[in-house]
Amino acid sequence: MAAENVKTLPLIVIVGPTASGKTALAISLAEQFGGEIICADSRTIYKDMDIGTAKPTKEEQARVVHWGLDLVLPGERYTAADFKQYAEQKIEEIRARGHIPFLVGGTGLYVDAVIFDYQFGIEADQNLRSQLEKLTIEQLHEYCHTHNVTLPDNKLNKRYVIRAIEQNGHPVERRAVPISTSIIVGITTEKNILRTRIAQRSEQLFEDGVVYEATMLGEKYGWDSAAMTGNIYPLVHSYLKDERTIEEIKDKNTTADWRLAKRQLTWLRRNPYVNWLSLTDAKDFLVRHLAIE
Repeated sequence: MAAENVKTLPLIVIVGPTASGKTALAISLAEQFGGEIICADSRTIYKDMDIGTAKPTKEEQARVVHWGLDLVLPGERYTAADFKQYAEQKIEEIRARGHIPFLVGGTGLYVDAVIFDYQFGIEADQNLRSQLEKLTIEQLHEYCHTHNVTLPDNKLNKRYVIRAIEQNGHPVERRAVPISTSIIVGITTEKNILRTRIAQRSEQLFEDGVVYEATMLGEKYGWDSAAMTGNIYPLVHSYLKDERTIEEIKDKNTTADWRLAKRQLTWLRRNPYVNWLSLTDAKDFLVRHLAIE
């Protein structure tokens, strides 16, 4: 394929809340049209955290090449700026192979950083950070409420909340419109259907062995590790301490993921360039575009 054609291969962007079906759609299309997937998910970047983060399965990863998984150890610092640099490099490499890059995920900041070419340049104010680190997670949430700071997806992770506070009021430079090669779709799902899928995913986590995984992670990285404060892991910890039953933590996890889905949609819907479609319509829409490439 000619170099000039490689550079203009589209960037397919598929966004949506947790359990919306975007991963399965991306895998299907990437198989059909010779694509590779870059996961834009602030939870699946962590090594060893496979089940609790609903990471693509080994079978799914065997069907299509996935990037953006297992990038850092739990507790290691990883920012949206790090992801942007990583994703842009992978997009270039994927196109160089004559393949189509698919950017897929629900972490809106990761996606926006790539498609709007965010320029990150804000250095952390160490004095402010020191003050914030002394606060409890509840106090940080109150600070965000008082100062009109949007909470991150993982609002129980102090590091993420502190970073959101640091960025507030200091907008990065960004493009007014998405990069020209991007084709962006968002997956819409009726509320009752999405809620049912989220509940089914909670059940699946336990069938897949999330209690064993969480136990292993707690022993290896410590239950106080920043990465262990999100997802289902603290709920499993409460079960292991005999504070809750399995059914109680399933219900609480379903509620937590439902709230996550709503926060993801709030962020994603701020982007007027997303084509919001049902799974079926999104597939038809993308097939039409990819068939002419």
